[in-house]
Amino acid sequence: MARRFRLIFAASLLLMLLDLCRGSTIGVCYGRNADDLPTPDKVAQLVQLHKIKYIRIYDSNIQVLKAFSNTGVELMIGITNSDLLPFSQFQSNADTWLKNSILPYYPATKITYITVGAEVTESPNNVSALVVPAMNNVLAALRKVGLHKKIKVSSTHSLGVLSRSFPPSAGAFNSSHAFFLRPMLEFLAENQSPFMIDIYPYYAYRDSPSNVSLDYALFESSSEVIDPNTGLLYTNMFDAQIDALYFALMALNFRTIKVMVTETGWPSKGSPKESAATPDYAQTYNTNLIRHVINNTGTPAKPGEELDVYVFSLFNENRKPGLESERNWGLFYPDQTSVYSLDFTGKGAAVMTTESNVTSSNGTTWCIASSKASEKDLQNALDWACGPGNVDCTAIQPSQPCYEPDTTISHASYAFNSYYQQNGATDIACSFGGNGVKVDKNPSYDSCLYLTAGSNKTVASNTTAISSTSSSSSTKNEVSTWICICLLVTVFSLLLNIGHAW
Repeated sequence: MARRFRLIFAASLLLMLLDLCRGSTIGVCYGRNADDLPTPDKVAQLVQLHKIKYIRIYDSNIQVLKAFSNTGVELMIGITNSDLLPFSQFQSNADTWLKNSILPYYPATKITYITVGAEVTESPNNVSALVVPAMNNVLAALRKVGLHKKIKVSSTHSLGVLSRSFPPSAGAFNSSHAFFLRPMLEFLAENQSPFMIDIYPYYAYRDSPSNVSLDYALFESSSEVIDPNTGLLYTNMFDAQIDALYFALMALNFRTIKVMVTETGWPSKGSPKESAATPDYAQTYNTNLIRHVINNTGTPAKPGEELDVYVFSLFNENRKPGLESERNWGLFYPDQTSVYSLDFTGKGAAVMTTESNVTSSNGTTWCIASSKASEKDLQNALDWACGPGNVDCTAIQPSQPCYEPDTTISHASYAFNSYYQQNGATDIACSFGGNGVKVDKNPSYDSCLYLTAGSNKTVASNTTAISSTSSSSSTKNEVSTWICICLLVTVFSLLLNIGHAW
């Protein structure tokens, strides 16, 4: 009996350590409010190419679930606000949905979270009261098939769920939402599910630039904001908003609920009044965000606390209403080329291309394929460039840096630019029968570097020195990793010894 107890204890300890040693993670939101996006199969390939391991979708679309089967990518799926009523009314609706829409694809498709409703306090329809009953029914359905511990249930919220967020220590929930928030928090605490929040420092800066500095919103501030109640120092708005939520939870005595950021990001384009919506600022915010999260920095109130974050969004979505920025949060254009370079590992530097900026400030131009050109014309021009045009097209061959995305327009863009740069960067050199266009934005992405006049032909991987702060954080991260490894080895040894004793 004693041996069996030790075995159970050791196994439980092992599972706990595996969870603790996982570290913070970065995912990406895959919104589909557009009419020009690639098929889910192509999207799954793109996600794997860029080593994105966590994806959030806003529904349970069968084609998407199929596309991510056997990819190893972990999926957060959603139940939309419009479906909350049937899910909250009858347990059978949740049971049927799970049986028909989820179980046929699980576990080949790694579903780890289900969001029940999204930002319901912002919804024009009063659906807040439906959220917790729907969550209970979804959890009950999962419990019936033994998945309630493998798939967590929660709901996402905007920062508007707080009535106060500054200073962070004064963070408090809006009392008008108490009727559904308290039972939800009890649900989350009981089932060890995270409180999901969507955070956008961009909006705080855009709407109040006199009170919020751009550097503070971009993780670039050299000064600190002091919380007068706690003395904690804040160098960025993201941490301050996260801590406001932690303090709001603690004020209601919910101290064990973890926080997960299910949306954050920065737009790359906006209306004339949205001057901060640029590729440079979007790249800066998301790069600094990823590094901040991956290094397990935590926040001033929760130093070293793991924090899972989803960047919004995978693609620009042309059907989203509102200001121009609403349609330009994407990391990728619909043709799967990068809006700007981004390293999802958090190990690279903020500027990922060889140029000093995404948009050239020194008159440098590039030549790419026109989006208006036909597939046939592009293919003929590509064949000419890689043949008689004497362009070295090695980089767009399989397994090479510029092969993905495997599209004619992407391959043609690389070949057109190489020819253009090698032939004096003249207008004629970018003609290609009217199929080439000159741009002043560097089309390089990831390790695919486009030539500029006078540059080497060798395509190298992007490497840049990382700041001493990041190095320090990385060192701390490595120490934590070694501690975890040592603890895991100890537990494994304990399990083996117990096993031999039997």
